[in-house]
Amino acid sequence: MESQEFRNGFSRNPVFALLLISCVLATENARGQDVEPRRWTPFPDGTNILGTAYARTSGDVLFDPVLLVEDAQADVDTLIVAYARSFAFAGRLSRLDVIVPWQNANWSGLLEGAPASVSRVGLADPSFRVSVNLFGAPAASGNESQTYVANQDVSTLVGVAIAVTVPLGEYLDDKLLNLGSNRYIIRPQVGVVHTRGAWSYELTGSTFFFTDNKKFLISSMREQDPLYAVQAHLIRVFRPGLWSSLSAAYGWGGENTVDGVPGRDKSRVVLAAISAGFPVAKAQGVSVSYIVNRTHEDTGSNLNTLTIGWSLLF
Repeated sequence: MESQEFRNGFSRNPVFALLLISCVLATENARGQDVEPRRWTPFPDGTNILGTAYARTSGDVLFDPVLLVEDAQADVDTLIVAYARSFAFAGRLSRLDVIVPWQNANWSGLLEGAPASVSRVGLADPSFRVSVNLFGAPAASGNESQTYVANQDVSTLVGVAIAVTVPLGEYLDDKLLNLGSNRYIIRPQVGVVHTRGAWSYELTGSTFFFTDNKKFLISSMREQDPLYAVQAHLIRVFRPGLWSSLSAAYGWGGENTVDGVPGRDKSRVVLAAISAGFPVAKAQGVSVSYIVNRTHEDTGSNLNTLTIGWSLLF
C-alpha cells in the first residue's frame, strides 16, 4: 500500500491525500476507543494489580471508491502489560493505571488491482490514567472495604478520571501507517456505577483531546477536533472473581485537518462487547472479551477484537 506511486500521489493531489488520510485515521480512531467494563470498580486502599493481555483485531477498512483501494484488511496482534494501584487522595479512594502495548500490525488490500501490504512491529503509545471516586466507596483498607461492601446491597459510585496517551510508540514521519501517533491524547472521563445486589449498571462519558502532529507525512501539520464517546455496561457478579457483562458504546466527532484543509471525516462508530471474568487461583483471574466495532459512515473500519487477559492482585 505504500508504493512509490502511492506516496507521490500525496504531493500531486492534496484532495487524494485527504481522502486516503480520512480512511486510515478512521481506523486509528476506532482502535483508540475502548469498551472497558468495571473500570470504576473500587479496590481496597493499597491494592496492586499486575496484568497482561493478548488482543487479536481484524476487519475491513472502507476507502472512498475514487482511491481505487479494494478489499482492504487490517490485522493487529497486541500484547499489553498493565499495572494498577489504588490509593487514598484527599480522603478519596483513587487509582493509577499504566498500560503499555506492543503490536504487530498488517494492512493489506488491492491498490489499483494489484496486491499491496505494509507491516509494522514495535511499541505502540502507552497510556496513564488517574481516577478519583467523588461519591461512594470510601478509601478503606482490606477488612474495612469488605465490611463496607457487605453492608451495601444498594450503592452508587461517581468518579472522575484523566487519561493521557503518550507518544512513545514507533512512528516513522514519512509513513502514513504507524503504531504510534506522534501526539498526546488527553481524555477526561466521568463515570457512574449503580449497584443493586449482584447487578451493576455502569455509564462512562469521555472526551478525547488531541495535540497537533507537526511531523505528519514528514512536514505536514495534522490537527484533530475532539472526539466524544459514551459507553454503558450491564454487569452481573456471581461470586468474587466470577462476573459477566454486556456493553455498548458510541463515538462521534474527531474531524481531522491537514495543513489547514478539513478532511470532512467526522466519525460515527458503534461498539458492542461481551465480557466475562473467572477466578483461577487465589488473587488471580482471567478475563475474556469480544468487541465488535462498526462505522456508520461510508468510509472507516469494521473491526472485531478478541481479548484474553490475566491479572494478579497483591
